Amino acid sequence: MVCMNPLNRLQPPFPPEPVRRIEVGPWAIELLPGSAYATRYVANQSAIGFAFDSQRGLHAIGSDRVQPFIAMPNGLAFVPTGCDVLSESPTGGEYLRVIRTDGRVLPGDRAFNNRMDPQATALALRMRGALLQAGVADDWEAWALALAERATMNAGLSTPLQGSLTPNRMRLLDEFIDAGLDGPLGVQAMAQLLGLSEGYFMRAFKQATGQSPHSYLIDRRLAKARALMRDSTARLADIAHACGFNSQAHMTTTFRQRLGVSPAQLRGC
Repeated sequence: MVCMNPLNRLQPPFPPEPVRRIEVGPWAIELLPGSAYATRYVANQSAIGFAFDSQRGLHAIGSDRVQPFIAMPNGLAFVPTGCDVLSESPTGGEYLRVIRTDGRVLPGDRAFNNRMDPQATALALRMRGALLQAGVADDWEAWALALAERATMNAGLSTPLQGSLTPNRMRLLDEFIDAGLDGPLGVQAMAQLLGLSEGYFMRAFKQATGQSPHSYLIDRRLAKARALMRDSTARLADIAHACGFNSQAHMTTTFRQRLGVSPAQLRGC
């Protein structure tokens, strides 16, 4: 997925997490919650995006051809000024969007997504945490500029190396994980699903997503918990059990460690 207009996101049956937005200097930074969306627009300014979750749908980015897409988790994206964008997904995923508001055009004339860049990942995670719970030490202009520099580098970071985890394998893995989140899941089961040895699977997964399978599994548990918090009135203890956490306290600790906020704080937004 590439950058989208949050106003076109489809509304779930329960109030979603809000779009979190901050404007500072020449930058506007938005954190879009995971939800279904359908959008079409012509980009009137360059935009940088970062997909925290894997997601799939249909898109046509700078093209008349609508085709399926699979966005990899931790994928950096870029949309140049004037690019025609059509994108839709039945589930979406949490997404960071950064644009300049002073009319300055960022370098680059080709749209891309699924670029793996460890420095961009670290910046995006820091920005997400600050948007979820602002702090006095937040350095938004420096973060936005640094992320823009990562997105507009000419290095061919967006091309996966031979033998890496493919988007289709990622889709199968997501479906397998989501179906079994209420129970124990391990590297052995994930590797067997894809017909790979455990060692090869762990290396390929790290290459494709920038994180370990265990870390990604935690992120999927958090994503499902946030979706249940958004789309149901279930008790937090029941949500914790449904997402494979040992207890509500375990889920709360993981939320604080990964997101900087508790489940109760997010649900109270």
